[in-house]
Amino acid sequence: MIRRRLGRWLGWMAGIALALTALTAQADSIRTACPPAPEPFSAEELQTAPFQDHGLLWRLDKDGRTSYLYATIHVARREWALPGPVVRAALRSVDHAAFELNLLDPDVLTRLQRAAQQPAGAARLPAEEARQIEQAARHACVQGSLDGLRPELQVVTLVSLALRGDGFDPAWGIDHWLMRQAKTQGLRLVSLETPEQQVSLMVHAQPAAVLAAVRQGLQELQGDASRAVVRRLVEAWACSRVDELETFAQWCACQETEADRAQHRATVDARNPAMADRIAALHQRGHTVFAAVGALHMVGEAGLPQQMARRGFTVGQVPLQLPLHRQ
Repeated sequence: MIRRRLGRWLGWMAGIALALTALTAQADSIRTACPPAPEPFSAEELQTAPFQDHGLLWRLDKDGRTSYLYATIHVARREWALPGPVVRAALRSVDHAAFELNLLDPDVLTRLQRAAQQPAGAARLPAEEARQIEQAARHACVQGSLDGLRPELQVVTLVSLALRGDGFDPAWGIDHWLMRQAKTQGLRLVSLETPEQQVSLMVHAQPAAVLAAVRQGLQELQGDASRAVVRRLVEAWACSRVDELETFAQWCACQETEADRAQHRATVDARNPAMADRIAALHQRGHTVFAAVGALHMVGEAGLPQQMARRGFTVGQVPLQLPLHRQ
C-alpha cells in the first residue's frame, strides 16, 4: 500500500525537486546527525576530473539534422553530476538544450516559487500532520526552509531528500548540471513545460485531497521499501540498464491497481506528447536539440523515444562509455 504512490512521487520530482532545492539552501547542516552539505565542484575538478557517462542517450535524425534525447535522474550522486565524453560531445553538437523546466531562467524560477507558495486563506493542516512535517523537516535538517510552501510540496521535497544519507541528493540532479554546461557553451535553453503545469500535478484544491496526499507522503518517509525502489531506479539509470527501467511498473509495487496505473498515466505518460511536440517543433525550425527529460518519461510505448519515432524521426540508442565496473 505504501509504495502505490511512489510512481507519482517520482514523476513529481521531475523538475520540482531541483527547484525546491534552492528553498532549502539555508538549512541547518551543522549537526553531526545531518548529511554533509553538498560541496561544490572546484575549478580544478571541472577542468580535470575524469567524469564518466551515465544514463541513456538516443539520437534523433530527421531532415538531415541530428538532435538528442537524454534520460536524466533528479536525485543522484556527486560523481554522476557532470556528463562524460559521449554525452558532452552530443551536447556540443547542438544549438538548443531543452529541459522540463529551464531553472536558469529567472522568470521560470520566480513563477515556480510563486506557484509553490501556500495561497492566502488556504485551510491549515491538522495539528498532527503539521507536527509530523515539522519533525521530518528537522530530521532532514531543513527546518524552517519549507515554511510557506503548499503542504504537498513540503512532503515532495522531504521525499526527495530522504536518500541523502546514502549519497543521493537533489543537489546533484543531472538536469541542473546539464543546464549549467549548456549555458557555459552558449546554447539556447528552453523549457518543455511551464512551472504552473508542473505544480498543478502536485497540488489540490480541496482540503481533504491535500490531507490525503500529505498522509501518503508521510507514509513514504516512514519506511525503507520505497527508498529501496528509488535506489534501484537510480542505479539502473547510472548503469544504463534500459530493460530494468522498461520493467519499472513490474518491480516497483507502485502500479498494482487500475487507479495507480491511471494516476501514473496522468502524471507521467500524458505529459510526453506535448514535450515531444515541442522538441519536434524546434527541430523542424532548423535547430538541433539536446532534450534532457526524466528517465521515467523514456520508457514504454508512451515514452519519448517512441513519441519521436511517431513524429518521423529515426531514433537509435547511443552506446555510452560506462565505467568498467558498471558494464
